[in-house]
Amino acid sequence: MPRDQRQMTEPQRSRRVVFRKRRLRVDDVNVVDQPMLKRAIGGTIVGNTMEWFDVGVFGYLITTMGPVFLPEADRTVQTLFLLGTFAATFIARPAGGVFFGWLGDKIGRQRVLAMTLILMAASTFALGLLPGYAQIGIWAAILLVAIKLLQGFSTGGEYAGATTFVSEYAADKRRGFLASFLDMGSYLGFALGAAIVSALQLTLGQAAMEAYGWRIPFLIAGPLGAIAIWFRLRIEESPTFKAALEAQETAAHELSKNDEAAAKGPLGIVRAYWREIIVAMVLVAAANTVGYALTSYMPTYLTESKGYDAVHGTLLTIPVLVVMSLCIPLTGKLSDRIGRRPVLWIGAVSTIVLSIPAFLLIGVGSVATTLAGLALIAFPVTFYVANLASALPAQFPTASRYGAMGIAYNFAVAIFGGTTPFIIDALIQSTGNDMMPAYYLMATSTVGAVAIWFLHESAQRPLPGSLPSVDSMAEAREVVATQEEDPRIDLTHMPLAEVPVAVADDGVAMQLPLDHPAALEAAEAEGVDLEATALEAQVSGEAPVASGPISGQLPVVAEAAAR
Repeated sequence: MPRDQRQMTEPQRSRRVVFRKRRLRVDDVNVVDQPMLKRAIGGTIVGNTMEWFDVGVFGYLITTMGPVFLPEADRTVQTLFLLGTFAATFIARPAGGVFFGWLGDKIGRQRVLAMTLILMAASTFALGLLPGYAQIGIWAAILLVAIKLLQGFSTGGEYAGATTFVSEYAADKRRGFLASFLDMGSYLGFALGAAIVSALQLTLGQAAMEAYGWRIPFLIAGPLGAIAIWFRLRIEESPTFKAALEAQETAAHELSKNDEAAAKGPLGIVRAYWREIIVAMVLVAAANTVGYALTSYMPTYLTESKGYDAVHGTLLTIPVLVVMSLCIPLTGKLSDRIGRRPVLWIGAVSTIVLSIPAFLLIGVGSVATTLAGLALIAFPVTFYVANLASALPAQFPTASRYGAMGIAYNFAVAIFGGTTPFIIDALIQSTGNDMMPAYYLMATSTVGAVAIWFLHESAQRPLPGSLPSVDSMAEAREVVATQEEDPRIDLTHMPLAEVPVAVADDGVAMQLPLDHPAALEAAEAEGVDLEATALEAQVSGEAPVASGPISGQLPVVAEAAAR
């Protein structure tokens, strides 16, 4: 460039080249296909309902199945064995969570969710065909544990996959409300299992239940599972979602060389996101300790410690579960308005405050006070579980979300959730204190309240590694128009192309052409693929515009500075 032409430009200043994500365009924003969204939610709810139907049936049949599989043992040993068998299901969950989570991040959510449901339904149905101790002796108990382990392996991929799937489908502003339907389905499935068990106990009597009646709920799971699988197989990923996923994979391709999580699978995920995984595990432990105390352990507690017969121990929890289930979407919607963290704090604090009054009311012994005590336990569960399905997937990027969820959720449930009935019963047996459940719940929720401080707020925000998701084209245009001012829109975590920007010492930023020598040199040094940015611009027909404050394009000054 001639000297006199350079003198016509503004004074030369030292500049450095940085890379910013390009600005969002309207066609980047995912507008949710509402009919497809309804199918996705329905198809995932049936799996969660199926899973918790089995949990409910098994939990409510513990006192009945003891004599079937260990008739020569005393009542305490039978109860501890069945509670231990229930806990064994959760021992296999981490392995299933790691495997199916890794697989779901590789081949997609829908196909893996179909696999987990088929395995889950088949193993539940197999329980109904299992011979008892009278037919094959101790092998009956061994086979029972083996089937529950297989069941746990399959369910390890279910909840993590379902929450990931629905969270990625839902619009950002309604994610808490829509994802909460998963847990509503879970607890309704539990209540359905409890209701069937109660109906059989009332009509058949205890002797017939021990002889053959305990099999019926598990056999019912066969046709229910077939219906659930049919719904699950009808789920498809909408074209807009697949387009967003392809964009995410394209953007992540260049990072994969240096991305430890992508390169090393589950171990890489733990190494890269260990802080988020620990926070998620603590929250899952706190929430599921209360949840499993209410659902899986309470019938046993009412029967063994409070003198209720098996039928009333089951019946008393059903209305509480139904009302709680119907309230879960309301707390999910509340989290969309005031945030995930405030609603989770309500769950943690109310557990600490209400646990002792709840078990004191149950200890009075009347039906009214028992129902009141159960309602006090159900209150924090409603605030806890309605938010986990939307808050936890939002802690991890798209490329590792299913795998990270599988690890965090299933290890926490295995260690704390599924073992809750066993631990509480053992504490009561060893101390003789019927208030031990209250102290245990208070302790876990105290730790959970601390973990909430470290949880990233995700309400009304796009998922990490995902583009914004909205319900209408008008919302999409609004997101694009306000992207610079809206603190909830963080472009740095979105799969958008990088654009070179020259920044002067005084902070003035100027966008560089993609083929500028200084931009090419900086891109090579930092491993940024400007060819991908150029190709995207060529395909879309729109030149990328860098995000953040830009004063314009300054190729002349930047070129002079580069020389």
